Amino acid sequence: MSRTVAAAILTALAQTNVSPFYAVEFLFDTSPVRFWTGLGDRTIEGNTYTGAGGLLGISGLQEAVDLSAKNATITMSGVPTELVSLALSEPYQNRPCRILFGVTDVDNAVEVFSGFMDVMNIDDSGESSIISLTVENKLVQLERAKERRYTHESQQALLTGAQEDIFFSYVSDLQDKEITWGRTTY
Repeated sequence: MSRTVAAAILTALAQTNVSPFYAVEFLFDTSPVRFWTGLGDRTIEGNTYTGAGGLLGISGLQEAVDLSAKNATITMSGVPTELVSLALSEPYQNRPCRILFGVTDVDNAVEVFSGFMDVMNIDDSGESSIISLTVENKLVQLERAKERRYTHESQQALLTGAQEDIFFSYVSDLQDKEITWGRTTY
């Protein structure tokens, strides 16, 4: 996947001493949760990311030449109990997640992975826990079968309020209809 990397990041990566970081953004229904691999708070794209230091780990990032759907695993260790309760109570599957890469001396970052939260494993040891979350690539949606049908009932289930779409109500009348096109009939 080709991406545009800011010139400031490329310049910083060419330096002798480089301090790279990763940042993750989980978009839950109630509120987004954002962490980065440094200490303290950091603002990226106008959003505040909380420093998790070495407690945040990311594995499985791969580039693919073909359109195969790769996944990544985000691991947080030493998680306090209030974050574990959020992980247990908040619906997380199929919620968006992004992984960003940046350099500490530069304000912006580049997105290296974007996908949907899939499977969360929690290893609880009492005072702190380890949360491991598998994130699927967006391309996995291409492999899933569509559950929508092209029927009148399916179309009406999509609509709410005063909208009236009766297009598919005529489909059953058309399936055995003989249509004469381009020739005269007798």
